[in-house]
Parts: sequence; C-alpha cells; structure tokens
Amino acid sequence: MNTAPTVIPAIAADGSLYPVEKLKAHTDGLFHLAVSVFVFDGDYLLIQKRASSKYHCGGQWANSCCTHPHWNESVDSCAERRLTEELGFSVPLSRRKVVEYSADVGNGLHENEKVTMYTGVANRTTLQILPNPLEVEDTRWITRDALHAEIAQHPERFTPWIRIYAERYPELAF
Repeated sequence: MNTAPTVIPAIAADGSLYPVEKLKAHTDGLFHLAVSVFVFDGDYLLIQKRASSKYHCGGQWANSCCTHPHWNESVDSCAERRLTEELGFSVPLSRRKVVEYSADVGNGLHENEKVTMYTGVANRTTLQILPNPLEVEDTRWITRDALHAEIAQHPERFTPWIRIYAERYPELAF
C-alpha cells in the first residue's frame, strides 16, 4: 500500500499550477483543482455517503464522486479513475462546466476549489455499484426534488459542496 502523501495541483495567483500535498491544500485553504461527478438516471441522481473514516466530511452525503487530480493527471482522466475507485463502475462522462467554491469542511480544513463538473448516465435498475468501503459507506438514487427537500430539512447530513452545488448550479445537475 502506498503511504506517500498525495500531491495535487494548486493554483497560483497568476493561474499557473504548482504541486502541493493534498492535506496542506486543505489545512492552508490553498486554491486547487478538483473534479465532481454526477451520475444520473433520468431525474435520479446517484449520491454516496462518504466513509465515516474520511479525513473530512465522513458520514455525510455527497454527489456521485469527487476528488482531486494527482499532479500531472488530467481532470478528465481523474474523473474516470475516481468513479471506478470509489464506486466500482465506469460510464461515459461529459464535461459540463468549471465552477469555484470555498467552504469550511470541519476539523480545521478548508476547501478552496476550482472544480470541473462531469455528468454520466446509467440505468439504476441494472448498474452494478461496488463501493470501496474505505471511501464510501452507502449509495442511493434520489430525485432532484427529494434531494433539495432533504438538504433543506437536514443540511448537516450533506457535504458543504453538494449543498453549494444544489443552490448555485441548478442548471447543471439539480
């Protein structure tokens, strides 16, 4: 098992990228690259409950998957890799838009991200989901209306980023 720190692309003030250890990006609130994937079946979105052991937002519901590209990894390759690593399946992904957000994620950690968003389509009745238990505690399909209602009623059950996405980017996935 590789225990070396993960190095991700941070974004300098001039827009250039530089390598930084992932945890440092979050402790220092450095602006960095990320990807978010949304897998749909019609009006249903596949969401995941992050493993309780995750270093931030464990046990909270998030979009289908999200992560950071490794240093020198393309965002497209990263989105495809992470979908397979976290949920054990692959579907064709379409790049949708790039957004930025910043949020406190607890335990002294802060997300400050430039996120490339992707969507994919799957058949929820036949898709075989094989969650990696180190990453994902549970998955479920939820309609957009039900997701909005649950976020409004119990925001603490959802990661800061999915709450932000639902509020700011309804044209993308909500």
